[in-house]
Amino acid sequence: MSLNLSAEIRGLVDNALANGTPMLIAVVTADGKPRMSFRGSMQSLSDDQLSFWARRLEGATLEGIKVHPDVAVLYRDAPNRMLLQFAGRARVATDPAERDRVYEIAPEIERRADPERKGDGVVIDLDRVEGMLGLGEDGRPKLLRLTRED
Repeated sequence: MSLNLSAEIRGLVDNALANGTPMLIAVVTADGKPRMSFRGSMQSLSDDQLSFWARRLEGATLEGIKVHPDVAVLYRDAPNRMLLQFAGRARVATDPAERDRVYEIAPEIERRADPERKGDGVVIDLDRVEGMLGLGEDGRPKLLRLTRED
């Protein structure tokens, strides 16, 4: 199956902060150390991209992405037995229109934290999505695996 985020997956990502399930990103910092951070502004940017607004330009996450673009993102909703792992390549949005779009689709509470848009937009071009979307009617896990066609 090719990598094309369904409306269900996009809805989970886009509503993660409001649902109390903010997403976790794992990066490798510029000095080669692992780092994880929650991103309340994580959203689906397209059928095969995620994005988030980084309020701090000087942070270890952004500096790491510039050197080591491979990232992993985790969505977990334990009560509903949902777990999604995203893997891809992150980059700082250099196109002004793309940067603006990343900011504009972020949740309002996140935009209010940076009303002057001093931060930057980060785009994640996805290569893989794996996980579980709850249980089926038969009680078995509904497993998911999407990969980018090479």
